[in-house]
Amino acid sequence: MRLGVVGLLPADFRDITPAHLSAIGGLGLTGAGSHASGQILGEVTPDQCARARSVFEEAGMDLVQFGIGYGECLFDHDQSVRAGLLDTIGRGIEVSAALGAHFCLIRTGSLNPAGSYAPGPENHHPDCRDRLLVSLRRIAARAEAEGVTMVVETHLLTIMDSPETNASLLAEVGSERLRVVMDCVNHFQAVHQVYDSRPRLDRIFEHMGPIAGCGHLKDAAVRGGFVSHVDEEVPGEGDLDLGYLLQRWQGIHPEGYMLLEHLPDEMYPLAAANAHRIAAQAGVEIH
Repeated sequence: MRLGVVGLLPADFRDITPAHLSAIGGLGLTGAGSHASGQILGEVTPDQCARARSVFEEAGMDLVQFGIGYGECLFDHDQSVRAGLLDTIGRGIEVSAALGAHFCLIRTGSLNPAGSYAPGPENHHPDCRDRLLVSLRRIAARAEAEGVTMVVETHLLTIMDSPETNASLLAEVGSERLRVVMDCVNHFQAVHQVYDSRPRLDRIFEHMGPIAGCGHLKDAAVRGGFVSHVDEEVPGEGDLDLGYLLQRWQGIHPEGYMLLEHLPDEMYPLAAANAHRIAAQAGVEIH
């Protein structure tokens, strides 16, 4: 398998330099992820994409994931909102193709105005699922035309709330150019699943493994407090059996990337070192 990072880079991909990628390579990582707000995609030029692409190529670094940033919802009640968002994503697909990214990342959004990953019962109404399918089919068609593979970031608080839902929706879309992110931490629903993580990992990989593009490597930790609290954690510093997770990933995607993410820059050296250690102990080669 391969290991990269979403982090340690400027917020604007046009500002990435060889020095940034050299620092990432120094952690034993061979890939990185970048992103752009949908609001700036219209001003990105072919020359800027060509320059960024050459910086990655000359460094021998893969641009694994190019994320499109937006706050709208793919199943918004308002057709004009959906249409505008699909135009934005279409432009992001063009930029992703120009950059040579392995995958272009999107999210479903939420009808809760608090944010794309904010929960809300309305998200799970059958009409929302129908609208989401229409949007995903249009995105898949555009991706097919541009030769780009999309990955959807899914989460238990979103409309794509489980491995089973993910598999069902992508089967209905029916495009090899539409995949999901193997972000296992996003689909742990209860404390007991974290403490005894192998059965849950098996369930996640059963349904999401065949439809996964890239993966995100995080740990999870059970915290104190009333009700239940499960937080993201630095790989190797939490409660999950990450060695088993990496074995499962290696078994189905031996050339696939797992990306470290959601950490302050100063924590990535520890995350990378832990990931390499855990992989070696599990007999998983990172190359």
